[in-house]
Formats: sequence, structure tokens, C-alpha cells
Amino acid sequence: MIRKQILEEPTARQGKWLDVGSLARFEITSEDPAHPIDNALKEGGKGWRAGADGPQAIRMTFDSPQSISKIIVLFEENDSARTQEFTISWCASGSAEWREIVRQQFNFSPPGTSKEREEFNIPLKDAIGIELRIIPNMSGNGRASLRELLIG
Repeated sequence: MIRKQILEEPTARQGKWLDVGSLARFEITSEDPAHPIDNALKEGGKGWRAGADGPQAIRMTFDSPQSISKIIVLFEENDSARTQEFTISWCASGSAEWREIVRQQFNFSPPGTSKEREEFNIPLKDAIGIELRIIPNMSGNGRASLRELLIG
């Protein structure tokens, strides 16, 4: 008789998301107490909202290096038309340099265009940090928000 055991693959390889809430420390420029970052770290969450107008940053620093293959961001704006820009950067283990992965602008024009979902398939080996910077309104003040930030 053969002895065997089915092993589960690591979380990122199963297409599931890393539990970044337990794997990383977060630094955030501001936060609305009713919409903390915790709400954006799972599919279908209620989302994060800044506590102040203007550019915002969300930085996660992992307790140990992570292999990352996918990042998804979902932004939602149901109230005002605006042009938003975001950047995603990462830092490798053993480095102090943050490298930009993507910089992107898009327009919200509610009610027709109120959501922007982006999926980035990127192989990051030994990532020690991920940073998301948001300029909520390229032509003035605005309050940044983020519906989902998923990392796998």
C-alpha cells in the first residue's frame, strides 16, 4: 500500500490573496476612522477612505520577504467627476530603494464611470514592502479612497 498526502500549495499560487493584515505593518498618511485600511484588504470589503483631502500614501512593510505575483486595486467614486493618479512601488529585501511598478491616471465621471479596477501580474521576488500613492484629483483637492487592495 502506498502512503501519500496531498499538500496545499502556498497561498499566492492558489490564486488566493495574502493575508497582508497579519503579514505586514502599515503606514498610512491619513484614515477616516469609519473606513480603515482593514476594510480594503479583502474581496468585497467596504474599502478605505482618507481622513483628509490631498495626496495619500499606504505603505505595507512585510515581516519577512514575500513572493508576489499579482496586485489588484479597485477604486470607486460615486459623487464627483475627477482625474485621479496612482502609483505602486515595491522594495526588495536587502535594498532601501523603492522601485515604481506602475503609474496610471484615469477619469471618474459618475454615474457612468464610477469604478476603476486594475490587475497587475508582476513577479516580485523577496518583496519587503509595497506602497500605493494616490493623488485623488489632479486639478485640486479631493478625498482619496480605495475599495480593494489585494496582493497574491
